[in-house]
Amino acid sequence: MLWAVFTLIAAAAQTARNAMQRELTATLGTVGATHVRFLFGFPFALIFLFGLLAVTGVSLPATPLAFWPWVLAGALSQIAATALMLSAMGERSFVVAYAYIKTEPVQVALFGLIFLGDSITPLSAVAIVIATAGVIVMSLKPGAGSAGTTRSTLIGLGGGTMFALSAIGYRGAILALQIPDFVLAATFTVSVGLVIQAALLSLYLALSDPQVLRNIMRAWKPSLFAGFMGAFASEFWFLAFAIATAASVRTLALVEVLFAQGVTRFVFKQPTTKREAIGIVLVVIGVALLVWAY
Repeated sequence: MLWAVFTLIAAAAQTARNAMQRELTATLGTVGATHVRFLFGFPFALIFLFGLLAVTGVSLPATPLAFWPWVLAGALSQIAATALMLSAMGERSFVVAYAYIKTEPVQVALFGLIFLGDSITPLSAVAIVIATAGVIVMSLKPGAGSAGTTRSTLIGLGGGTMFALSAIGYRGAILALQIPDFVLAATFTVSVGLVIQAALLSLYLALSDPQVLRNIMRAWKPSLFAGFMGAFASEFWFLAFAIATAASVRTLALVEVLFAQGVTRFVFKQPTTKREAIGIVLVVIGVALLVWAY
C-alpha cells in the first residue's frame, strides 16, 4: 500500500499548487500560470534527481527508444490539462472545477481498456455510471443551458481527459525504462518531463507573448512556491505510478476534491450548493467503487 501513501501526499501538495496557480491566473493569464509549474518546477525536480544519485551512488538510467514517445505524450497532455484546469477554475467555483477534472480516474479506466486491453468488471462499470451521474448533477442546475456553464463543463471534462492521457503516458515511460529501482525510474521520468515542458512553453511564450515571461519573472516569489509544490507533487505521483496502475493512483487521487472543498470554504470563501454537494458525493462514491473493483 506504499503507492497509496505516495498518492495522498501528492494529492495534498497538488491542491496547494493548484490554489496558488489559480491566484496567479489573474495576473499572468492561463498560459502564464500554466507555465509557472513547469518553469519553476524543473529545477527542483533536477535537485531531487541529482540528490538521489549522490545519496545512492547510482548513475542515470539508459533511455530506450520506447521511453521518448511515452514521456512526450505525458508531457504534452499535462500542459494541455493544466491550461484547461485553470481555465475551468476561472469560470466556476474551485471545488466544482475540481469535480469536473476528477472524472479523470473514470477516463483512465476507459483509456486502459482502449489502449492497454484492460477489462472493465461489472463493478467498474457501475462506478463509471455513478461518477458520470455526479458530473451531470453538478452541471444540471439553474442556468445550466447558458454558454458559460456549458463551456466550463466541457473545459473541465477536457482537462480530465488530458490528465488521464498524461497519467498513462508517464506510467508508460516509467515502465519503458525497465529498471528495478522504482524511485530512480520515477524521479528520472519526472525530471525529463518537466524539462521538456519548461523548454516548450518558454519557447512558445518567447515567440508569441514575451511580456508574459517578463510578468512571470516579476511574480517569482509566489511562482517559486507553486513550482516547488508542483515538483514535489509530481515526484510522489510518479513514485505511485511506478508501483501501481495509473487507474488505481488517479482514482485514489479523488481525495483532492475533499481538499479542494476545504480550500474553497476557508481560502476562497466560495459556498457549495446542495446540488453541487450531491454531485461531488456521487463522484466520490463512484471513484471509491472503482478502487474497490481494482
